Amino acid sequence: MKQWMLLPFRRYFEFSGRSRPREYWSYVLFLFLAAIVISIVEGLFGFGQSSEWLYRNGWNLRAGARHEGGPLFGLFALVTFIPSIAVAVRRLHDSDRPAWWLLLAFLPLIGQIWLLVLMIIGGTRGPNRFGPDPVEHPPV
Repeated sequence: MKQWMLLPFRRYFEFSGRSRPREYWSYVLFLFLAAIVISIVEGLFGFGQSSEWLYRNGWNLRAGARHEGGPLFGLFALVTFIPSIAVAVRRLHDSDRPAWWLLLAFLPLIGQIWLLVLMIIGGTRGPNRFGPDPVEHPPV
């Protein structure tokens, strides 16, 4: 699982080819877990806006749900921005769709749900115009 989580970093600027759902969702899980850890660390050390709510209002649901990010979270976002787009583009390529479909994310709700569905469904079997099937030819 760890190799799948970190594979997009080895393919940092690779926007061509295809990615399996396993690569994409493992990476999303990594981003989610890392964001939680970074938020906790920033809260403990007083970075970001969440610490102000924590000390002003005490421990409550509102305090835990509000985090605007500090320097660590900003650095994390910068480092993961390109690989996140690249793996999403390769995931769309796996279902024989061009990268332009990623712009669906800018359509509120409907576009985001449709993009989520596209990321969940399996890719085309065998080679397509974007390359060989990643199931048959896994990335190195």
